[in-house]
Amino acid sequence: MENAPSHFRLALILGGARSGKSRYGLGLAARCPAPRLFVATGEPRDAEMEARIAAHQRERGSDWATREVPLKLAAALGDAQDHYGVIVVDCLTMWVSNLLLREDAPPGSIQTACEHLLEVLARTAAPTILISNEVGWGIVPDNPLARNFRDQAGWLHQRLAQMADLVVLVVAGVPVLIKSDLFPARP
Repeated sequence: MENAPSHFRLALILGGARSGKSRYGLGLAARCPAPRLFVATGEPRDAEMEARIAAHQRERGSDWATREVPLKLAAALGDAQDHYGVIVVDCLTMWVSNLLLREDAPPGSIQTACEHLLEVLARTAAPTILISNEVGWGIVPDNPLARNFRDQAGWLHQRLAQMADLVVLVVAGVPVLIKSDLFPARP
């Protein structure tokens, strides 16, 4: 997507696992001025995840600051917004999963956390790129936890897509423009 905008306020990049969405999001961020912040929501719970995180850090290079934020995403973005030329969050579905798997989570806490994130994003000045897995195209999950995860992620994606001025779906490494408030509609 060579003609992707270099000026945006909020971009939502969706795709399946290993679709190229993170690479696309980082490429979009590279067009923004430094300093750059990468907010990682994954936690290294096993050796395979540790290796993935290390590989992603090498890919980004030393011109990126990195914060690991598995739960308090809205607070981290609020604190960071005045200090960076661009912020990349990878990935929102991991964040939703982290919220769902908290043993001490009171009822309604996921919705509250998502609403708080939306409020912070509405007033964030730094261009922000949100990367997330599109999880709603498969079969209906056979257990309540998986259904709740799919529903929460889908609801969050809808709300973010309404707010975003750029929404891109990445399929097999190919970015497909879903929404752009920055380009006129094609005839």
